[in-house]
Amino acid sequence: MSAGREHRGGRLRLTGLTVAASGLLALLIGGAFAVLLWAINDANDSISARRASRTALVKSGSMERLLIDLETGQRGYVITDREEFLEPWQAARRALPTEIRGFTASTTSREQRRAAERITRDVESFLYDYSVPLVDRVRRGDPAAGSLAEATEGKRRVDDLRDEFHRYMTDERAQLAQRTDAAGTNSRQAVLAAALGLAASTALFAVFTLLQHRAVVRPVRRAAAAAQELAGGDLGVRVAPSRIAEIGALGTSFNSMAASLQDSRRRIMESTEAVHRRTARDLHDGAQQHLVGLMIGLRLARESLPDTETAAIDLLDRSVDSAQTAINELRELASGIYPLVLTVKGLVPAVRDLASRCPVPAVVVCENERRISSTVESNAYFVVAEAVTNAVKHARASRIDVFVEFGEKLRVRVVDDGIGGVDKATAGNGMTGLADRVAAFDGKLAIDSPPGGGTALLIQIPIRD
Repeated sequence: MSAGREHRGGRLRLTGLTVAASGLLALLIGGAFAVLLWAINDANDSISARRASRTALVKSGSMERLLIDLETGQRGYVITDREEFLEPWQAARRALPTEIRGFTASTTSREQRRAAERITRDVESFLYDYSVPLVDRVRRGDPAAGSLAEATEGKRRVDDLRDEFHRYMTDERAQLAQRTDAAGTNSRQAVLAAALGLAASTALFAVFTLLQHRAVVRPVRRAAAAAQELAGGDLGVRVAPSRIAEIGALGTSFNSMAASLQDSRRRIMESTEAVHRRTARDLHDGAQQHLVGLMIGLRLARESLPDTETAAIDLLDRSVDSAQTAINELRELASGIYPLVLTVKGLVPAVRDLASRCPVPAVVVCENERRISSTVESNAYFVVAEAVTNAVKHARASRIDVFVEFGEKLRVRVVDDGIGGVDKATAGNGMTGLADRVAAFDGKLAIDSPPGGGTALLIQIPIRD
């Protein structure tokens, strides 16, 4: 009863704090939104001003390029007396009125407008008082038009105008920098004030929900998700530790159970692989050798009979054929249980041997080949064998590619160009068995098999030195 009263008292205090926090939260949020609205309005004004400054800079640069086109075309014509050099000069002359209107309209202050008007007057003076008369003189064949004095005068005028453009653009950039700095300062102050208000208001609400979520909801969700993965066969899943005693005890028990199941399955698989290796070796070294000896004896008996004993010869020939068939079937059986090449040479040679016997063209590519745990090698081999078998029997594949990579993890990828449409849910017990093999060694199995797009099976198993 005492615990219940303490619990009810805690809820009541939490309710009172929640009501008080809600009122303060409304005030803080209202103030924060007011500050944010002011900041947004100021930012919009600043953006408009910066956009206008950038437009002014672009128009100024365009005017300067037009001046250069005028001077370049004029100079080329004066030097060569060829009309084609006047084409940029003519184009710049036609564009000048439009560029002047755009340039003067883009100014962002009275001072800049006065400077722009002065520049436009000087540009017009360069064109109509110097450049046009000079071109006309050249057309009339005036030899003085190409003199050094005229060239010097043109260069002086252009240099003066470019200095004016430079001062104009420098002043505009300075104004842009000032606007940017002012807007940045205002925005930072507004954002800081709003952030403080929002942080304080959020903290009032978050402190209650966070404690509840961290103490109960999140650990229970993690445990439920882990239990679902464990039920699906992923024995490598673990529950993170919790500072809550009851949740921590639950997580510890869950992790112990999962580790025990994983160790048990790994031991069973290791024992099974050992039995397979021993069985394959016994078949190869025992029954197969006896059959080979029997066949040799039958052949020797066949050779010792005279040709007249046709009935006995036919019987011995049939017996030799039967013995050879039994040897072949026994060799195939032993290879299916545990290939000898896997024990002697390792995973990659065994996979290449499997590919060489595959009725579908199969290519094996390997990186950083080396020997690893025999149990991991055997499980990886049988995963590849199952994937290749499925590609041949069910996927109607015309090509199979196997990629094997040795690093911190063993990565094996089997890709076919079959009909696709395979996933863990529809693949049946065979795919479940493959997933169990991989999961027993903390590995992961993934399938990518869009309908009509082939199937790619990827396994990753950590390599322990």
